[in-house]
Amino acid sequence: MKLEILRTITEFEKMADEWNHLLENSANNVPFLRHEYLTTWWGSLGGGEWQGGELYLVTARNDADELIGIAPLFLTKNLEGKTALMLVGSIEISDYLDLIVLEGELPAFIDALLEHLTGPDAPPWDVLDWYNILEDSPTLPTLETGAHKLGLNYSLEQLQPAPRIALAGDWDEYLMGIQGKQRREIRRKVRRAEGFYTPVSWYIVDDEAVLDDEIDAFLELMAHDPEKEAFLTEVMRSQMRASVHTAFREGWLQLAVITVGDERAAAYLNFDYDNQVWVYNSGINFKFQELSPGWVLLAYLIQWAIDHGREHFDMMRGDEVYKYRFGGVDRFVMRAQVTR
Repeated sequence: MKLEILRTITEFEKMADEWNHLLENSANNVPFLRHEYLTTWWGSLGGGEWQGGELYLVTARNDADELIGIAPLFLTKNLEGKTALMLVGSIEISDYLDLIVLEGELPAFIDALLEHLTGPDAPPWDVLDWYNILEDSPTLPTLETGAHKLGLNYSLEQLQPAPRIALAGDWDEYLMGIQGKQRREIRRKVRRAEGFYTPVSWYIVDDEAVLDDEIDAFLELMAHDPEKEAFLTEVMRSQMRASVHTAFREGWLQLAVITVGDERAAAYLNFDYDNQVWVYNSGINFKFQELSPGWVLLAYLIQWAIDHGREHFDMMRGDEVYKYRFGGVDRFVMRAQVTR
């Protein structure tokens, strides 16, 4: 196994095809590890979340010069002010992160990575500080084993729940798997919207010519929530616009909007990737709150996912009540740290 260190954006950008091919054959194929997502994230350091950082991408190839592993790292000061090697994409706007490694190569890759990082050619670091790794990722136990081999300290912290819905059968079968009271509530809200005196309809944006207008409208819906409005700095708005365009261009954007008459009432910014729908963010016009447009649109999107054969509807990080009322089952994201 031969390691190579990439430290420039030019080297990063050149890896697109190999990067995504490896991701599709890894155990951790999530949209936040796509090459186009992470290069977009790096362009603004997560919408201004980080004031600075240095790329430190560690790649591994086999004897046939095939890419078999990537540790997408960057060197920065972490939240505690320590010099840290963190995963590109950390922390706030990338729900799931991980290493990208060909299945079966993970133990050897982590051993080689840690040997390099504790050797004379590595940059100075106090901690490997890796956020938002799913609790069932094989990276976690393998990293612990590799750290202990070298006498390093390993710690694991549970961060947030990430509810997910398993999809099967048809819409009626899905509803029967939800608690009776919530099932009736979903049906009631959908019926009310469909019988509303002003026509209620919904669509998924599929025309790039209108995408900028749709993004602007979505951001304004998000800004109805004071907490989200504070989050949407100009740099963050620019980051989100870039991410939406990137996902649309690569074919895995699902920007869905529900309207009441000619007004947008709610919208979901999702990713339709790897036979799953990943719910990234949402916005609601509180003018229509009594119509529950967010619930109604979510019901339509779950039905769409079932009809199109998707396996899961991933609500991602956060413990908002509605996620469980629609049948979400918790997984958790973790923070793994390695220190000398």
